[in-house]
Amino acid sequence: MNFTNPSILIVDDEWLIAFNLQLSLQKLGYKIAGTARTADEALEMAERTNPDLILMDIRIEGELDGIQAAEKSKKNGYSSYIYDCVCRRRNL
Repeated sequence: MNFTNPSILIVDDEWLIAFNLQLSLQKLGYKIAGTARTADEALEMAERTNPDLILMDIRIEGELDGIQAAEKSKKNGYSSYIYDCVCRRRNL
């Protein structure tokens, strides 16, 4: 991990959340390796950009959820993850 200027890949299928995370992290001095909406996009982007950390939403669009995508990418040598889940309260 590059501790002086770590790069972060953001994975979230809600563009507004991903955008706000990106802006907040950039203001704190982090380099954004990219943003992905699906597990497939995240896996491809992680291989291409080699981020220091992946901020992964658990519930993302596509065949794989965030945890499954992380497990798959761990086989490729990535091990630094923070899982993110936004749960909404729904009326019953």
